[in-house]
Amino acid sequence: MTPETSGSGSTVRRILLGSQLRRLREARSVSRQEAGYVIRASESKISRLELGRVSFKERDVDDLLTLYGVDDAEERAVLLQLARDANTPGWWHRYSDILPGWFQTYVGLEESAALIRTYELQFVPGLLQSEGYARAVIRQGNAGASEHEIDQRVDLRMQRQERLTAPEAPRLWAVLDEGALRRPIGGPEVMRGQFEHLIRMAKLPNVTVQIMPFRFGGHAAEGGAFSILRFPEQDLPDVVYVENLTGAMYLDKRDDVDTYLQVMERLCVDSETPERTVELLGDLLREA
Repeated sequence: MTPETSGSGSTVRRILLGSQLRRLREARSVSRQEAGYVIRASESKISRLELGRVSFKERDVDDLLTLYGVDDAEERAVLLQLARDANTPGWWHRYSDILPGWFQTYVGLEESAALIRTYELQFVPGLLQSEGYARAVIRQGNAGASEHEIDQRVDLRMQRQERLTAPEAPRLWAVLDEGALRRPIGGPEVMRGQFEHLIRMAKLPNVTVQIMPFRFGGHAAEGGAFSILRFPEQDLPDVVYVENLTGAMYLDKRDDVDTYLQVMERLCVDSETPERTVELLGDLLREA
């Protein structure tokens, strides 16, 4: 299969198709167990399909549409095409040997997001890292990795960034704790390059950068770093991404998302303005 192009989003297509199949099943009052029996699978497999967590077999989708009473040829054709498209591997799949499955999901969601809001307190966010800074961070976090693997990880991060300057680029709104900028990574030259890169990125029309200064004291994001992804598709809820050392959580329940949205709004109000942030980055560049 031909790898998908930037922004086309097989991960989101799986989620969309899964949610449509769930609505069709519920409208016919069919249980997950009954649906699983028809496609020679378990109830849990139907659950994973409906959540978009696994790939679809076109034959299974065809059988489920028959079970759910979808007789209209055009409607069936649209959903079957969506199943084919959802199985198209993303460009990031060629990095699967270095990418854990839980982060592949994030890259797929990020690729399709219309708005990415992120708060970071330890490092500059990956989408805003210079190549030198990214290499230093990746080397630090992957002790013992070969230079080839380090190069692959850096290439992946740089390719993720390309969408920010591509047609139909997403909006990125990043809040950085001052600690992320004061922490020396890779030495003075790397930090100077990172500050210069941040200033350039902050001037893009679709990128907003704010600094949460030390002087503010305690603030709303006491739980640590997180990202919120919003998609152009009306059927998809916002997704909150929270990473830890061995995996990540993906939260899409309305109450959870609302809590994180409130924290992000508070951070944006309490942080330095985007204009003042660029001035502070200039100060940090001169000090480096």
